[in-house]
Amino acid sequence: MKKIYYDQDADLNHLKGKKVAIVGYGIQGRGQGLNLRDSGVDVIISQRPGGKNYEMAIEDGFKPVSAKEAAEQADIIQILTQDHLQAEIYEKDIAPQLKPGKSLLFSHGFNIHFGYIKPPKTVDVFMIAPKGPGALVRSQFVEGGGVPCLVAIHQDVSKTALNVGLAYAKAIGGTRAGVIETSFREETETDLFGEQSVLCGGLSELIRAGFETLVNAGYAPEMAYFECLHEVKLITDAVFAGGISGMHRRVSDTAEYGDYTRGKRLITAETRKEMQKILKEIQTGAFAKEWMEENKKGRPNYNKMRKECDEHPVEKVGAKLREMMPWISASLEKKPKVLSK
Repeated sequence: MKKIYYDQDADLNHLKGKKVAIVGYGIQGRGQGLNLRDSGVDVIISQRPGGKNYEMAIEDGFKPVSAKEAAEQADIIQILTQDHLQAEIYEKDIAPQLKPGKSLLFSHGFNIHFGYIKPPKTVDVFMIAPKGPGALVRSQFVEGGGVPCLVAIHQDVSKTALNVGLAYAKAIGGTRAGVIETSFREETETDLFGEQSVLCGGLSELIRAGFETLVNAGYAPEMAYFECLHEVKLITDAVFAGGISGMHRRVSDTAEYGDYTRGKRLITAETRKEMQKILKEIQTGAFAKEWMEENKKGRPNYNKMRKECDEHPVEKVGAKLREMMPWISASLEKKPKVLSK
């Protein structure tokens, strides 16, 4: 079993007298930044001007600065921009400010694990990774709870990196739920694999295949949408709350029997072999290299595939049907409450 840390294992005094820079005020940056501030931590926000995130930081009571200025002032620098941007920001704005005694913090190990960021040996490097989106990190904190986090130590020059990391996790609410010890390698590779083979790639392709099968057989696109996409949330909510067995107790016996007898006909030995290939591409760094090269070239394949996805019939049918259900978009637009300014 992995070691798990809770509130009693973390001391906010390890952040006393330290300034934390949040580089990137996106969903995760906002959630962590607000929670840190409400926990009494000295926080500075770095966000480029001109976008909605910059305006949101100002609305939330921060005075956003450049990454260079934030890194210069801060003792702990939390990099929360998108993976493909982190190395460039690090090299240009952060690395020159990394004096001995400072710390680099991440919520995803991609750039450290695959070597796109190579920190000096004179600074601590650790990870606190909430296992949920920033909006949930914020809303759970406001409600007195927390989202479980992962903690990993890459460099521990000070011999206090774990204590500081746990203090940070406590400040964003993570120790209320539990903080699980891991490594940069394990977090990065499992995260990418889950996204590609199950949560995003696997699920999206399964939905499209099911939709196309029904439509090609002569069923109405609206019926195919409801059965193959709309009701996914009902199932994933049940799995989220009670695991697969818990989901089985919340669906009909007919559906449960169909699960047991037909699921393995879809996820075959060949499917599992392909999953192993996907995992190997992640482990060797082949996927990371492919993704970084795609960004360097201006994302031609990414943009083409996004356009194809947007134009798929399931998207067009879904857009019309969702107009009948305004509560769906309303639930997505709810903004977490701000405790302080």
